[in-house]
Amino acid sequence: MSAAVSGTGPHVAALADVVGADHVSTDGETLTRYARDRLPFGIFKARSGGLPGALPVAVAKPADEREVAELLARSQRDGFRVIPFGLGSGVLGGTIPLGGEVMLDLTRLDRLVEIDETNGLAVVQAGMNGGEFERALNAAGWTCGHLPQSINISTVGGWAACRGGGQASSRYGKIEDIVVGLKAVLPDGRQIEVRPVARRSVGPSLIDLFVGSEGTLGVITELTLRIFRKPEVEHGIVLAFPSQDAALAAARRIMQAELRPQVVRIYDETESRERTGGLAAFESKPILAIMVFCGTARTAAAEEAEALAICEDEGASRADDAPLNHWREVRYESYSGKWQAAGYFMDTIEVCAPWSSLAKLYETCRSSALGICPEMHFGAHWSHVYAEGACQYMTIRLPPMPDEEGLALHARLWDALESATLDCGGTVAHHHGAGVFRNRWLRRELGHGMDILQAIKDGLDPDNRLNPGKLGLRPAPGAVEVGHG
Repeated sequence: MSAAVSGTGPHVAALADVVGADHVSTDGETLTRYARDRLPFGIFKARSGGLPGALPVAVAKPADEREVAELLARSQRDGFRVIPFGLGSGVLGGTIPLGGEVMLDLTRLDRLVEIDETNGLAVVQAGMNGGEFERALNAAGWTCGHLPQSINISTVGGWAACRGGGQASSRYGKIEDIVVGLKAVLPDGRQIEVRPVARRSVGPSLIDLFVGSEGTLGVITELTLRIFRKPEVEHGIVLAFPSQDAALAAARRIMQAELRPQVVRIYDETESRERTGGLAAFESKPILAIMVFCGTARTAAAEEAEALAICEDEGASRADDAPLNHWREVRYESYSGKWQAAGYFMDTIEVCAPWSSLAKLYETCRSSALGICPEMHFGAHWSHVYAEGACQYMTIRLPPMPDEEGLALHARLWDALESATLDCGGTVAHHHGAGVFRNRWLRRELGHGMDILQAIKDGLDPDNRLNPGKLGLRPAPGAVEVGHG
């Protein structure tokens, strides 16, 4: 039995009236668990017994869309704030309470509602675990095409809320390319539905109002997603390139040739060394690339042959499959935790930029990071590539040191890398979202677009009750700040 009815937080009894006392919690252990996601800054604070933000006042777990709607209607009536919550896998603080919020845990909305084989669609509730969703589709001969590293610790609704990207995005697209319909509850409890159709011309996309909104404009309760036939074959190759520029040029040419590799992963020299020790091909060609082609046996073979010809033209050689096999074994595992538990200040920053500025972006980021702390680890790879550009995914790792020093350096690194991205004409976020930790750079990227987003927020949520203070939007009165050092 939860501590709901006897809890001291405001409005707890009203929450229990909606979802039942067994589905409301106010005990300290539960509130502490919901007080942060996987934001590394929050993990650093937790190591010293602190919090990145504040404790929520309660956790409520609705069973369905009707209960979500009733809870939001009561938040408007009674004056409490609400943060939608899935499995807490976000790394930008998008679900961190900033003061006085109720956490709306959506994981009871966990069903695969329908597989529509005629139209190639799946209807799924927002709280369903991503790995369970994919396995259910696989059993029916389909794939969702959205395969993030966090697939087993994230929800389908979370993918849409943070505008996420999976490891096969170069073939299937990011989540915004996959969502074709949705149901959501507005901040005042009204329910809306965007029906799934192939294309429409009825004004600006309402889907895009919610995909990427991180729970600030409404609560997604159900999604209709494109699904794809499970490939007949998936064949990977490992390549050794003479230079990083050659590898990126090959990726650009492959995508602009309208080939559709399932996976393209290119590692800088630092990350390549970690994965290619003892492999002869990389002694003279130090850059590792992994590519996977899929589909029918004939189409996959044809695409691989075309891509391989481009790679060979850029000086690449085929190499041993060991790095590919290792990646397949660990592709859904995160290795940040072991470093963070050992006292390191480890983080990842993913940005996206045009091909024309990627080389400059990489060199600027690397030199800036090592200029801030020469003893740190800086590595990068490119694992989401498109015709127009690519995502640069950077790993930064500072050695153990006192929090005061480590957090200050961590803040300087974030500012240097995000600022360099904007200077190079890129975006400060590719697939992790903005949360609260990227607030300080959104105005520079979006300009007057931030005024538009704030106007939409004010129109839908005039009392600022739904996940305030995220996406660079106005915080609620009395909100704590999530610092950068």
